[in-house]
Amino acid sequence: MAKDDERMLGFSEIAALARDRLGFDALRPGQGESVRAVLEGQDTLAVLATGTGKTAIYQLAGLALGGLTVVVSPLVALQRDQLRALSEHPAGVEVAELNASDHAGQRVAHEMLTQRRPGFVLMSPEQLTHAAVLELLASSRPHLVAVDEAHLVSEWGQDFRPDYLRLAAAIRAMGRPPILALTATAAPPVRKEIIHRLEMRAPSVVVGGFDRPNLNLSVFTFADEETKGRRLLSHVRSSRGPGVVYVATHRHAEDLAAELETAGVSAQAYHAGLSARQRREVQDGFLADRYRVVVATIAFGMGIDKPGIRWVSHAEAPGSIDAYYQEIGRAGRDGEPADIELFYRHANLGLNRFFASGGVSDEDLLAVATAIDEHHPADIAELAATSGLSPARVERALGRLTDARVVIVGHRFRLKARTDVEKAVAAASAVEHDRREVARSRVEMMAAYAEHGGCRREWLLNYFGEQYEGPCGNCDNDLNGHTAAPAPDQPFPVGSRVKHPTFGSGLVERYDGTTMTVLFDRVGYKELRTAFMTYRHLLEPET
Repeated sequence: MAKDDERMLGFSEIAALARDRLGFDALRPGQGESVRAVLEGQDTLAVLATGTGKTAIYQLAGLALGGLTVVVSPLVALQRDQLRALSEHPAGVEVAELNASDHAGQRVAHEMLTQRRPGFVLMSPEQLTHAAVLELLASSRPHLVAVDEAHLVSEWGQDFRPDYLRLAAAIRAMGRPPILALTATAAPPVRKEIIHRLEMRAPSVVVGGFDRPNLNLSVFTFADEETKGRRLLSHVRSSRGPGVVYVATHRHAEDLAAELETAGVSAQAYHAGLSARQRREVQDGFLADRYRVVVATIAFGMGIDKPGIRWVSHAEAPGSIDAYYQEIGRAGRDGEPADIELFYRHANLGLNRFFASGGVSDEDLLAVATAIDEHHPADIAELAATSGLSPARVERALGRLTDARVVIVGHRFRLKARTDVEKAVAAASAVEHDRREVARSRVEMMAAYAEHGGCRREWLLNYFGEQYEGPCGNCDNDLNGHTAAPAPDQPFPVGSRVKHPTFGSGLVERYDGTTMTVLFDRVGYKELRTAFMTYRHLLEPET
């Protein structure tokens, strides 16, 4: 479609394009709004639940724009499969992958970029570490840059990829085309960081699709680890259909998978300690129904598209609701009922609190800032050699310095003008302090969900900004007749901004009985007694 005509597309035309080119019967919620925003030239952040067709958004937008679309994704193989149908369509579009291991595909991708040919060029974020790739992208002048799994740019996301830090600089070099960021799970802190890290300009934020009424939500609470372990093993043995058990450590994954095998359940462990070949074999075996159960750490998730997963269980509570919702989203993608169980012990949150209290030390910040100051501009390898830190620690420190807006990010890094090392470290250290506060608050939100006495579906949807009033009739609390106390008057509307004399500015997230939850910019989530806040005038609307 010609660029001059793209702004004329309405929802009916977008739906027709989806039907003709992708074989869709109808657009799903959020797809039309997201595509329309892109076609109007807006940066767009689409936050849509797993299985709601996020990939189709950049495909439709790219087809409508008619020019070159660059797609950055950690799941290049999966994206390639999904785009194959486009290239094989009678009115097909050119698709190529920027991949050094595929010489033919690499050549086509180079030609598409240098000649600015219409179509889709796929690349992984790791490609952004190569200066030659950045130079090639700078010459391409694409119509659109799509960032898949955009939560990876955020360190609040469970699978943070430091390579994503270079995206904003690469997009600037490409002539700053519209950005389409796509993710399945992003609570307000994650959305805020995605927008900041990608340097999105007044983006259209489309949020929806989190309501999964076919998921049956339950929490089982235990006082001791032994009882919890026995109950989990018994539960998995008696479960029906394929399922996933999420655990916290490699050792637990191996031990539980072995116990299940001994009990006659075909199960395999999946974690980051396995080789790439071993992980691929487990994943392929699960998709082909050779294994009924996968016992996994957070390493298992992205790229798993098995519609018939009938249950997901968590042996421990994850470190955040975001991680939890991302993982349970693997179940019931065929629309049929699926069981979601959390085996909860409050004491287990200690490990999550420990990790939340970690982060980037002032010593690492000083080492990296000094290395940049003495050797700028410098790349990751040079900074690692100069500072004596591992590349991973350098990247973490760079992330914090970037958040403090004291470093200019690109293939090579340098301090901003008139910024000395001492000021850079102080600014980044303050950002790190706030980040730890927010991280700890996210652990407490996970505990609040597990210990919640009302409708769990209502709680989750409210957390992600979707208004829903229970009971849903499909969670343990509702089915057992447990309901939360009705909320009193709500002095500050949900979604409004408020200010606290100690915690600063924040967003009202939800009310639950006599308490209200506010997400503060600096210190994260706080549960406050509503009556006390109003009586003491500790909250006031932010003007």
